[in-house]
Amino acid sequence: MARTSVAVSRRDGLAAALGMGIGGVIFCTLALLGLHAVLASVPWLYAALKLFGGLYLVYLGVRIWRGAREPVVVLEAAGVVNRGIGRSFVFALATQLSNPKTAVVYASIFAALLPAEPPLWVSAVLPPAIFLIEAGWYALVAVAFSAGRPRAAYLRSKLWIDRAAGAVMGALGVRLVVEATPESA
Repeated sequence: MARTSVAVSRRDGLAAALGMGIGGVIFCTLALLGLHAVLASVPWLYAALKLFGGLYLVYLGVRIWRGAREPVVVLEAAGVVNRGIGRSFVFALATQLSNPKTAVVYASIFAALLPAEPPLWVSAVLPPAIFLIEAGWYALVAVAFSAGRPRAAYLRSKLWIDRAAGAVMGALGVRLVVEATPESA
């Protein structure tokens, strides 16, 4: 998200924020529909979600780590025509949806805080509220990182920021893969 705002454009960063927000709405809606109950009663489905989500996070972590030394070409500064915001949107949405922990967090919080049969108004209000929170936060990040000073700070420290982000993402992915294996369950 931040890297998209730095390297591509504020517009692409905002498109990514929308993708993250829609991913949050999808998980919120699934949680309201009983995702927690389904995952608790079908353990292999939860294990499969963890495995595939973990593998995707490892893949992203390795890509970020490997790309840490590559310079960031700021497309706006280079005069490159924008490649289209759809790519940034889809990448952010896929990243959000590939993290099964997000699904579990929403499902667990809703299971703990909501009654078994929440009133209809709660089910109508929660998805838009989640969208505003998720997309709003990531939009703030996009606006901040597409501005001059934060962009310059990132570009100066890119190697270490990207290596740390890649390592954290890869470690989370490995943890999910290990948790998904039958021996660790």
